[in-house]
Amino acid sequence: MTNAEAVIDGDWEYRRVQLPPGVSRLSAAVQLSIQAEFSGWELSNVRLFADGTRKVWLRRRRSLATAGLLPGLIT
Repeated sequence: MTNAEAVIDGDWEYRRVQLPPGVSRLSAAVQLSIQAEFSGWELSNVRLFADGTRKVWLRRRRSLATAGLLPGLIT
């Protein structure tokens, strides 16, 4: 699973994840569930290409800590 940097758009933070062609549907679901459970991401968009590659966009609402609005908080 390859990750890209997060993109911030208003109140949402987006991250693109690319899954290689050999990853089964069940394995992809488990990997995305782990991201949702432990990092707060939710599924925004999935694209399945002819070669089997999946490009997934995850999103999560920006919190005060991730937005840098709490001075002195180390994240």
